[in-house]
Amino acid sequence: MATTATAALGTRSKPRLSFWEIWNMSFGFLGIQIGFALQNANVSRIFETLGAKVEEIPILWIAAPVTGLLVQPVVGYLSDRTWNRLGRRRPYFLVGAILASIALFAMPNSAALWMAAGLLWMMDASINISMEPFRAFVGDNLPSEQRTTGFAMQSFLIGTGAVTASILPWLLTTRFGVSNEAPPGMIPDSVRWSFYLGGATFFAAVLWTVFRSKEYSPEDMASFEENREREGETPERRTPAEFAANGGKQVKVGTGVFLLGAALSAAVTTLHQRELMILPVGIAVMGLLLILSGVMQQGGRYDNGFVTILNDFQDMPATMKQLAWVQFFSWFALFAMWIYTTPAVTKHLYHTTDTASALYNEGANWVGVGFGAYNGVAALVAFLIPVLAARTSRKMAHAVCLVAGALGLLSIFMLTDPTYLLLSMVGVGVAWASILAMPYAILTGSLPPSKMGYYMGVFNFFIVIPQIVAAALLGFLVKRFFGGEAIYALAIGGGSLIIAALLTLRVDDKDDEAKTVWHPGFPKTQA
Repeated sequence: MATTATAALGTRSKPRLSFWEIWNMSFGFLGIQIGFALQNANVSRIFETLGAKVEEIPILWIAAPVTGLLVQPVVGYLSDRTWNRLGRRRPYFLVGAILASIALFAMPNSAALWMAAGLLWMMDASINISMEPFRAFVGDNLPSEQRTTGFAMQSFLIGTGAVTASILPWLLTTRFGVSNEAPPGMIPDSVRWSFYLGGATFFAAVLWTVFRSKEYSPEDMASFEENREREGETPERRTPAEFAANGGKQVKVGTGVFLLGAALSAAVTTLHQRELMILPVGIAVMGLLLILSGVMQQGGRYDNGFVTILNDFQDMPATMKQLAWVQFFSWFALFAMWIYTTPAVTKHLYHTTDTASALYNEGANWVGVGFGAYNGVAALVAFLIPVLAARTSRKMAHAVCLVAGALGLLSIFMLTDPTYLLLSMVGVGVAWASILAMPYAILTGSLPPSKMGYYMGVFNFFIVIPQIVAAALLGFLVKRFFGGEAIYALAIGGGSLIIAALLTLRVDDKDDEAKTVWHPGFPKTQA
C-alpha cells in the first residue's frame, strides 16, 4: 500500500490494489466480527442465565442498536476530519479495539442482569468505533471497479471470524473438556473462555490492519479524478438566507414530529403497553433535535457541527434513501434471528426453558454451531456473489441472496430435528454474505469522498433503527399474540427479508461495475 500511495502522488486515477493490500486493509474485520459473533450468539443466553424472561430479552438488547445510532455518525463525521501519524480512519480502529477487548473480557463475569446490559452497551459502542471507519476505508482506498471485491473480502473475513467465535463454546466443551454447565445464575466456563479468547483476537487483528496498511493523504484524495466527479455531484453550499429558510422548515417539521411522539407516548401509557414506549420517545427526541437544529440555523449558527450533521442527513443521495428501506427490513430480520434463535431452538427443538439444565446448554451451544454455519457459508460464497452480480446486476444478486435468507429463517419453523438447523442456516449465510457487501458496494459510488465516513455512519441509522423497532415490537408481539413462542419471531424475520428483496429491485445503482469480474491480484476479465 505504501508504494501504491506514493505512486498516486500527482496522478488523477486511483490505482488498483493487490490481493495482499486489500487483505491487510480488511483483516481487522476478522477481529471485529469475532466480537460481534460472540455477542450475537451468547448475550441472550447470558441474559436468560441471569434471570431475564423471554419477553424482556429484546429490551435488554436495545443498548446495541441505540449505541450504534449515536456512535457511528459521530465517529464517521470526526474521521472525515482527522489526519495524523496513524492516518484518517486507523486511529478509530485502534481506540475501538482497546475498549472492545476490555468489554469482552468483562461481559462473562457479569454478576447481575443490569451489569450485563451495561457491558453490552459498552461493548457495542466500542465495536462500532472500530467498525464504522472500516466501511469508509474501502471507499477511500479502492477504485470503483474494485469496491465490490473489497467488500466481498470483508464478507469473507467477517464470515471466517464469526464461524470461529460462534462455535467456540461448543468447541471448548467437546474438544478441550471445558465445562458447559454452571450453578443457576452463573455463566459456564465455556462461554467465559470464549469471550477471553475473542477479546485477545479482536485486538490482535485490528493491530494488524493499523500497522500493515496505509491511507491516502487529504491532498492525494483531492487529486483523484473519481473523487472530484463525486464531490461535484453534491449539493452546493447554502447561502445564509437559505440556511435560515431551511431552519424554519426544520422547526415546523420538528414540532410536528415531536407532537406525534408525545401523542403516541400518551396512547401507549393509556393502553398500559409500556414495553413499547421506546418508539414514541424516540420519535419525540428526533423532533426535538430537528427543532434545535432549525433554531440554531435561524440564529446564524449554521457552521456548527451538529447543524452540519443534520443538514448532510437531509441532503443524502437518492440511492442511499432507496437502500435505507432495503437495510431496514434486512436488519429487522437479522435482529429477530439474533435475539430469538436461542430461546426458539431450546424450546421448540430441545423442549426446555430451564437455563441451568444440561439440555438447555446443549441447545444453546448448538445455536452457536448454527450461527457458525451461516457465517461459514457467508465466507465461502463471499467471492461468488460478485460473479453473480457480473452476470445480472448488483441489485439482482442482492435480491436473490435475501430470498435465500428468507427461506432459511422460515424453514426453522418446520424443523423437528436440531441437526437440520444447519441446513436452514445455509440460506441465512447466503443472505448475510450479501448484506455485508452489496449495499455498501452500491452505496459508495454515490457518496462524496469528503463525507464518506459520515454517510457510512448515517447509513448505519438504517441498520440500528430497525433493531430498535424490533426490540420494542417483537417482545410485545411474542408475548401478546404468540403465547411466548419465540419461534414466531423467526417467521416474522423471514417475511421481512422477502420485503427487503422486493425493495432492492427499485434501487438506482449509478456505479454498477458488475459486468466486470475482477479478483485482486489476477487479470481483469470480461464476464
